[in-house]
Amino acid sequence: MDTVVTLVEAAPAKLNLALHVVGRRLDGYHKLETLVVFTDYGDHLRLTPAPADHFSIHGPYARGLPVDAKNLVIGARESLRQMSKQTNLFPVAIRLEKNLPIASGIGGGSSNAAAILRALARYWQIDDSKIIAAIALQLGADVPMCLAARPLLAQGIGERIKPVCGLPKLFVVLVNPGVEISTPQVFSNLASRQNPPLQTLPDPVDFSSLLGWLAASRNDLETAALAIAPVIAQSLAALRANNASFVRMSGSGATCFGLYESETAAKIAAQTIQRAQPDWFVTATSTTE
Repeated sequence: MDTVVTLVEAAPAKLNLALHVVGRRLDGYHKLETLVVFTDYGDHLRLTPAPADHFSIHGPYARGLPVDAKNLVIGARESLRQMSKQTNLFPVAIRLEKNLPIASGIGGGSSNAAAILRALARYWQIDDSKIIAAIALQLGADVPMCLAARPLLAQGIGERIKPVCGLPKLFVVLVNPGVEISTPQVFSNLASRQNPPLQTLPDPVDFSSLLGWLAASRNDLETAALAIAPVIAQSLAALRANNASFVRMSGSGATCFGLYESETAAKIAAQTIQRAQPDWFVTATSTTE
């Protein structure tokens, strides 16, 4: 307890640069192949010592989120307590700064769960990576990716992860028109569940070759999401109108992203879109290595 006073952990936004649905398992889960990156922008968790466990949520997207066991942060904390063999897992106050829109296809809840697992492992000095990985997969298919929080290729339901080295830093604008989309509903609306896999990434990969690779890839959830929330098309159009080099929806939506050649270009685009759509979530950021 005396070695830890306050600990801060980032829960970055997750972007599916490409997402192919390549099959379906007997248990109903879809088989995916996806190229994932993470951004500098996201939620943040702060842990401090406390006489009893406490959890609070703050920030622009805090309203309406559960602060009980329905929240993945609490689920992750309790699972780690139950599965760890250590006994000195003292109480902790957790403060979540919620900056990412809810149910928006950029891994907000999953990234929060992964971040609290990373943070509590340090806070409680738990070094059993197998337990942490098992809890991550138990909490959700996206949580193992978010636990890694680095560029990666994921297969299966998301649990088979291969780190990707050498991706260029990407300057990104994120746009969400303010609609929440149910991931199960998007998957249920899929026209096809057996689609071609991802192509092999170029080696070496730079911005230009990555754009070429992305142009040959897909987000197989985009059409289904557009049918549920047609306003997504306005987000994609806004990014194209503001000179994005590449535009796509992330995950099951509704957040879309545009890739830009420079930080300045991304910031100008974000400012222009935000002025035109003041009620939308819009931010310029960059990917992490």
